[in-house]
Amino acid sequence: MTMPERTWPSAFQRRMLICVFIGFSSGLPLFILLNLLQAWLAKSGLNVKSLGLFALVMFPYTWKFLWSPLMDRFSLGVMGRRRGWMAVTQLALFLSIGVMGMLDPLRQLPLVGLLCALVAFLSSSQDIAVDAYRRELLPDNEQGLGSAIHVNAYRVAGMVPGALSLILADQMSWQWVFWITAAFMIPGFICTLLVKEPEIYGQPPANLREAVILPFQEFIARSGWKNALLVLSFIFLYKLGDSLATALATKFYLDLGFSMTQIGVIAKTTGFWASLVGGMLGGIWMIRLGINRALWLYGVVQALSILGFSWISLRGADPYLLAFVIGFEALGVGLGTAAFVAYIARTTDKRYSATQYALFTSLAAVPRTFINASAGFIVDQTGWFLFFNLCFLLALPGMLLLPKVAPWNAEIND
Repeated sequence: MTMPERTWPSAFQRRMLICVFIGFSSGLPLFILLNLLQAWLAKSGLNVKSLGLFALVMFPYTWKFLWSPLMDRFSLGVMGRRRGWMAVTQLALFLSIGVMGMLDPLRQLPLVGLLCALVAFLSSSQDIAVDAYRRELLPDNEQGLGSAIHVNAYRVAGMVPGALSLILADQMSWQWVFWITAAFMIPGFICTLLVKEPEIYGQPPANLREAVILPFQEFIARSGWKNALLVLSFIFLYKLGDSLATALATKFYLDLGFSMTQIGVIAKTTGFWASLVGGMLGGIWMIRLGINRALWLYGVVQALSILGFSWISLRGADPYLLAFVIGFEALGVGLGTAAFVAYIARTTDKRYSATQYALFTSLAAVPRTFINASAGFIVDQTGWFLFFNLCFLLALPGMLLLPKVAPWNAEIND
């Protein structure tokens, strides 16, 4: 057996293990803002409109492309461009999340909002560095599986604030809950200290002007303005429906009559396993299907899964139905997200991975931030049943763009 044959499997496994740790670290802050924050504020007495407006604190996710050129251009000490920024943001997130739980949501709501915005800023900045690191770490033929593993780890992170933290909240004070949840940032930080900086692809930007201009210039020049706008529209629309549908999921479960422990044990645990299966199957099937066809097939499952929420809104607090609906939705989202992340990675030029990846993922985060902020007002006017039917309809426009941006029979080797 030759040396390459011996070393390739171990290198492959090491790269995928890194994707697990940094994917988990990347997902944890987001799910804290989506799940734990929502439960904390709801239990403190905030109404559904105020809870919906709290989605606006996540605006950094939609604007991170503005400071991503700085992270492409500058390094932080001896750790390098990617690892340096990852380490700083991970440590700052640990402290910010812990401190947030020490506040009183009713008496210090503006301060809570500011600290939530800080967590979102640090989290989105970590995402810039993590996405760029993963794009540069993995060769092109591993992007599909690597993206699926990253998505899985990202979703696994949601189990901490979405399940464990909710269960702990029934047993101890919120201050301890937030510090325990924040401690789950530490494994990712340790991983960042131990791994090596990825090999630089081409020449990094020589100055800030190049870091800002060249990534956008390359993207437009690649296929022209028309195709660039189609790609950006698709990225914005593909996950619009399922993002809005889950914007107030915890509030929806509470309104149906489920307890915090039931939500943690039934809903979140079922969602965990289903998303894990969906992400892994998504990555494995993509090897045979290719990214384009995966976007078609997984997108259909992703859209149909939204209708399960409409069903349970009519049936009420049935724990078995809740497990099925959440499981199917998580499976669909796991499949759709795996293909979507792989598509974004493929569309990114390695020379400008931080800036271009940040641009694409910022656009994908717009629905989660600004459109999701309207969820509370829509529910207040329509009720949960019509709200979820609307979410299903909003999942269709992105699918209609697939013939243009990801043709079924494209000859490109995905």
